[in-house]
Amino acid sequence: MNPISMMQAAGRIKIFQEQHPKAIAFLQSLSENDLREGSVIELKVTTPEGRESVSNIRLTKDDIETFKILKSSGV
Repeated sequence: MNPISMMQAAGRIKIFQEQHPKAIAFLQSLSENDLREGSVIELKVTTPEGRESVSNIRLTKDDIETFKILKSSGV
């Protein structure tokens, strides 16, 4: 990722944090025991028309490392 893209991503993350403080607080409240290898994160999207899409991922060691990096960077 080039430096300009990184700066843009950081700016977008800041905007997301400002607009969705409950989501950030939820993620920050998760302990290391919650986010460990084998845990499942599920995402559900509901459109304004009511159509739902659901997906999930089972966390790997690499995912956990990514979360640790994001958490230490202030996200």
